Amino acid sequence: MTSISAYLNFNGTCEEAFTFYASVLGNTAPTFDRFSSTPHAAHIPENEQDKIMHASLPIGVHGTLMGSDTPQAMGEVVIGNNFSLSLHPDSEAEAVRLFNALSAGGLVTVPLEKTFWNATYGMLTDKFGINWMINYIHQ
Repeated sequence: MTSISAYLNFNGTCEEAFTFYASVLGNTAPTFDRFSSTPHAAHIPENEQDKIMHASLPIGVHGTLMGSDTPQAMGEVVIGNNFSLSLHPDSEAEAVRLFNALSAGGLVTVPLEKTFWNATYGMLTDKFGINWMINYIHQ
């Protein structure tokens, strides 16, 4: 079954925000992956190396809040483009189906492809202006 999470985008304040959310929601500490730890770190500007590529905060039994700092090359985050809905399908075939269906009439911002974190991943904005991320983790 496909699950869904909120994914928040920040202009360099992701770590501060997630530390705050953890204190408010009373959960365990968030986890952070930095741009400097990616295979593409050599291509990331030095002033962005320590920013958050991915943050994760468990909420309750099944929920997860996720987020990242947005690299300057992707433009400034403003209210309205500062979140996405992240779908986590159970199969690669379902990831492809969801991506193709949601992107019909919309805009693909990251093509669906295999990634260094062992996933098939893509991003799109649907025809209604909603941002989506499809992230199938290979078993």
